[in-house]
Amino acid sequence: MKLGYINYLNSYPFYYHMMEKSPIAGVDIVPGHPAELNHMIQKGMLDVSPISAAACPAIQGDVMLLPDFCIGSIGYVRSVILISRIPIEELNRKKVGLTIASQTSVALLKALLKKYYRIQPIYTPKDPGPSLKNVDAALIIGNEALINSREAIPYTYDLGDLWFRKTGFPVVFAVFTVRKSALEKYPSEIKAVIDSYHTSLKCLATEKNKLMQKAEEKYPEITHDISGYYDLLEYRFTEELKSALNFYFSVTSELGLLQEVKSLDFMSEEIIRSNG
Repeated sequence: MKLGYINYLNSYPFYYHMMEKSPIAGVDIVPGHPAELNHMIQKGMLDVSPISAAACPAIQGDVMLLPDFCIGSIGYVRSVILISRIPIEELNRKKVGLTIASQTSVALLKALLKKYYRIQPIYTPKDPGPSLKNVDAALIIGNEALINSREAIPYTYDLGDLWFRKTGFPVVFAVFTVRKSALEKYPSEIKAVIDSYHTSLKCLATEKNKLMQKAEEKYPEITHDISGYYDLLEYRFTEELKSALNFYFSVTSELGLLQEVKSLDFMSEEIIRSNG
């Protein structure tokens, strides 16, 4: 079975146990940026994977969501930022670079600027990295947002914070999906991955220092406080976060940024228990 792994610091706590303690037989871990995993799960190249929440509408008939896990934040998140030469209110008709690594944050930024700031920049694709080369502002996500830029950044805006202040809702950046075609083919492997995720999140609570040490070894380029960063993230897919994701889908579909999502298709507890 092919299991996707968002190759960022924020995803690592889910994979700590299977990577460092107890590998899962028959499961190959495939790392990549969110956008890469989005494409791979859509094309059937992965069986289970976290993906950008914004990728769900296009593949909603082909996948089910794991009901317990997500990557989100209630307000400030630190790893989804807009860096800018000028104040955000002055970005109308200015050039804004959009990282090619993500979908959720791209739609989030576009929705914020169009609906809540009433401005329309000129968007251009941009490689990941904290740079303002050839643009007035740039969306940076993941590890690239957690390293120091080599150039002066006059303005930095945290999108989780902006969204929360403008809407009152948290943000779900990534969800965990299972292709429906994999349910019968890999029942025991899927159950083992789900159990490992649960165990890993317990490790984050009970042996955080050990987990952080391994994270630092895996991502030595990170310059920001890892412990504080993990405290900002929401990994349990609570009812509050599910409501927040539905709100995000309603706003982005209303603005024509994403397809409409009528209802989220979650794996039931019965299916999870019956697997394996």
